[in-house]
Amino acid sequence: MKEIARMVGVSLSSVSLLVRDIELTPDAKAALHRRNPARNGEIVRAANLARARQRRKVWQDAGREHARCGDPLHHAGCMLYWAEGSKSRTAIQFCNSDPAMVALFVEFLRNCFQVPEALIGVRAHLYADHTADQERIEQFWLDAARLPQSCLRRSIVNRVSKSSKGKRIGRLPYGTCRITLHRAAIVQSIYGAIQEYGDFERPEWLG
Repeated sequence: MKEIARMVGVSLSSVSLLVRDIELTPDAKAALHRRNPARNGEIVRAANLARARQRRKVWQDAGREHARCGDPLHHAGCMLYWAEGSKSRTAIQFCNSDPAMVALFVEFLRNCFQVPEALIGVRAHLYADHTADQERIEQFWLDAARLPQSCLRRSIVNRVSKSSKGKRIGRLPYGTCRITLHRAAIVQSIYGAIQEYGDFERPEWLG
């Protein structure tokens, strides 16, 4: 209507009064609908979400296929992640206080997904009384995972309340270790395999 008002030299309100009783054809309504920026943005977002979900399904299907191959390391790694891993759609985060379990999970990533060690992050979760010995503890986890210093991420120190300090003495002498890997294809493959091994469906992992 702005273009019409400009062409005939009258106000927009005058044009609005003149055309308000005109019935638009279905094609004209559809054309106006298509030109709506808000609607177009919603269409683009919906299309992007659908494509992302389809990619996750393809990756999960690949994981299911791998689970049918009878690979014991793959089975063990997927079960570890089911028990101790975060359930992000795009990143792997595995946290534990057992160095043998951390070592096995890193071996799973290396052998079953050929993950370069440069992509794997190692982060120690410590308590305040660990800070004096922080470097040794960080090296302990790097050695357990058989990863170089370049994989170390900044440690997180948890402060212990006065009421619980006495109870914590002697527990978790090395804190816990978090292994991280930002690869959506791998975490979704693991999700697919877990569902195949466990014979269940978890739609929320697909999104």
